[in-house]
Amino acid sequence: MTPRLSALAPTALLTALVLAAAPALAQNVAFDETNDALFAPLVLPTPNQYRAADGRPGPAYWQNENDYRIEAALDTTTHTVTGTVRLTYTNNSPQALDYLWMHLEQNLFAPASRGALRTPPDSRWRGSFPEGGYQIGTVTAGGQPVTPVVTDTRMRIDLPAPLRDNGGTVEVVVPYSFVVPEYGADRMGRLETAAGTVYEFAQWYPRVAVYDDVHGWNPLPYLGQGEFYLGYGDFEYDVTVPSSMTVVGTGELLNEGEVYTDVQRERLARVRQSPDRVYIVEPDEVGRARPAGGMTTWRYRAENVRDVAWAASDAFILDGANAAVELEDGTTNDVLILSAYPSEGVGTPDNPGWEEATRFGRASILANSRWYPYPYPVAISVAGVVGGMEYPMLHFSGVDARFMSLFGVIDHELGHNWFPMIVGSDERRYAWMDEGFNSYLNTFANREFYDANPDPTIAGYGQADSARVIRLTEGPAAADFARQPYAVDQPIMTYPDRIRRPALGWLAYRKPAKGLLLLRNTVVGPERFDEAFEEYIQRWAYKHPQPADFFRTIEDVTGEDLSWFWRGWFYETGLFDQALVALDVVDGRAVATVENRGAQVLPTTVEFRFADGTTEVVTVPAEAYFGTDTTAARVELDGRTVVSARIDPTGDLPDDDPTDNVRTL
Repeated sequence: MTPRLSALAPTALLTALVLAAAPALAQNVAFDETNDALFAPLVLPTPNQYRAADGRPGPAYWQNENDYRIEAALDTTTHTVTGTVRLTYTNNSPQALDYLWMHLEQNLFAPASRGALRTPPDSRWRGSFPEGGYQIGTVTAGGQPVTPVVTDTRMRIDLPAPLRDNGGTVEVVVPYSFVVPEYGADRMGRLETAAGTVYEFAQWYPRVAVYDDVHGWNPLPYLGQGEFYLGYGDFEYDVTVPSSMTVVGTGELLNEGEVYTDVQRERLARVRQSPDRVYIVEPDEVGRARPAGGMTTWRYRAENVRDVAWAASDAFILDGANAAVELEDGTTNDVLILSAYPSEGVGTPDNPGWEEATRFGRASILANSRWYPYPYPVAISVAGVVGGMEYPMLHFSGVDARFMSLFGVIDHELGHNWFPMIVGSDERRYAWMDEGFNSYLNTFANREFYDANPDPTIAGYGQADSARVIRLTEGPAAADFARQPYAVDQPIMTYPDRIRRPALGWLAYRKPAKGLLLLRNTVVGPERFDEAFEEYIQRWAYKHPQPADFFRTIEDVTGEDLSWFWRGWFYETGLFDQALVALDVVDGRAVATVENRGAQVLPTTVEFRFADGTTEVVTVPAEAYFGTDTTAARVELDGRTVVSARIDPTGDLPDDDPTDNVRTL
């Protein structure tokens, strides 16, 4: 399969055509003898009044606003949600709009959906079933009934009158219902446990698509693998469930006194003051925490978010703690950390499970706030059928997760509050801008939790190198992924629904995370890269960046032209391979000659070893390969005798053939 050519910049498009014609050749040799193609300028979209040349939002940047009022009820007998969504849509664009597009993601689970038909019938990923999909009632726009046009997972609503530009508003009302799938594409669903069903609700209401300055409307169908691109707004939502159920959801709970008992409210007050876990619903209270019979409505509000999700169950143990996040103005955001899980999620001291989820969640929120202080009132972990999926302030992860894998999935899913919840990237097109960036954050949080934890008694103390996200971004692992058949003809920039399933982990998560680590540790340096990365978050918080906005911001703040890196790592698929081809002594200096043999380039680090046991490290910048395939690293001997040299002494680079990295004299 060749790269998706329309996703590439013009110069990379030419390279992609070459790769398509001769991929085996392109992996193993430089594009030409002088490496000109490696260092050619990378043509990005032309800057304009909406997106500036330095990577900032332009002076005329705009985005539309979507505010929701949702009422929904769960019938546990039929597993059916029935609700009404009232959308107040504000058109801040410079164009009047004749219609709106809305997403109907539950239609993925209808047997004849595009996603169902493109997925093998035996795939659990699909989750389609005979009753799957939305039932839509009478839709109104501006108070008038309209006849929507439904196409698979999208719905176009033609407006009675054009919605004026620069601030025009319209209210759209959509009554709906759907049967909750047992397994909803690993994003939502239901899990049967000994104490009752755990329901996880996501994509649970019709949602308006994004209208932006790049593509106009963004109604790409939901096929299951690609995630979401959503606008920002304020949400108020009420969910009505059997009174015996405990509910957790995105945002601030507005009617605590109506849904919790007096004892639970007292415990919740202690949770808000405690850095350690406090039970709200204790394990021995499951099934009798609330009176049976009747229905109870839980009311929530969330401001300036792109989505809301929730979970409900009779089986939930519920505990929590406080995480005091220092904000930029010096005040503190006391974040309510909550974990909801059935008894099936509990582990053992040596193999901890969900009883440690609140500790893990608290550590994740505090660690990741180094990049941008966590701004929301709650952070919630829910154990259920979903292996791992994120929503604002809340995530669903597998009930069977344990030990370092549990910390890893909690940290990863809560880390998504930064990407794409705060920085609202287009996941449907660029999975790497949330999964890859978040995986990069996870490497730091894992090291902080396991290697710098003030409590040395935690399981796994000092073993951060065993964490999955760290192991899979190490140099040898990255090199192994890069040479796999699924990686040689699809670049990071491939749209996620077009990525072959085995390649998704590499292209969306590991390769982009490894790329950021290489930029930070090998190319730019930690201090400058951290400053640039944090500036990118500041510039694009609660906005919609494109890839070029990220590339330009990093270059703007670091002062580096990184076209060669963006092209080689993000737009193309060639391998990295450098060889130490000679070690000589010339005029009192040790000279190590290095050849760049791959279709990517990185700075070269050479470690010289001397007869007295000492070493000296020399780094040659990537610019040394301008116009040539070889470079040399040199050190003054000053009376020492050099005995050997090696490139990439840390083993952190994804070198395709490390057997040629050492020379001896």
